[in-house]
Amino acid sequence: MARGMPGSLYSQVGVETGVANATPHQLVALLFDGFMEALAQGRGAMRNGHREAKGLAIGRAVRIVEEGLRAGLDLNAGGTLARDLDELYTYLTMRLTMANIRNDEAMLDECQRLVQPLSEAWQSIGPASRAQQSTQGGR
Repeated sequence: MARGMPGSLYSQVGVETGVANATPHQLVALLFDGFMEALAQGRGAMRNGHREAKGLAIGRAVRIVEEGLRAGLDLNAGGTLARDLDELYTYLTMRLTMANIRNDEAMLDECQRLVQPLSEAWQSIGPASRAQQSTQGGR
């Protein structure tokens, strides 16, 4: 490790490099992963009574939902699915905020249960869409 360079800086560079080289599909997958990680950090901080760390972690989860997942929706072209996701993301933001204010781990669990199926579905369409693109490209 270089002198004076903390390990977290190396991981930040690694994450930034991964994001720079990621496909749009992979970027959304990274958002889901980051959301789950932020929830876990918030839950751990909540259990240990670390209010500042809890607030930072839950705030990160809210930013991922609002600035990443929700901001990427095209409500005009996305139809009912985009509108449903927009409503879900609004609900998640509200529940995360309440979980932070009330120190309510059950609300964090609820948010995780709501996002987990989306994350799993998103992961499952990655290889299928790549295979379909390569099949169509060979025509």
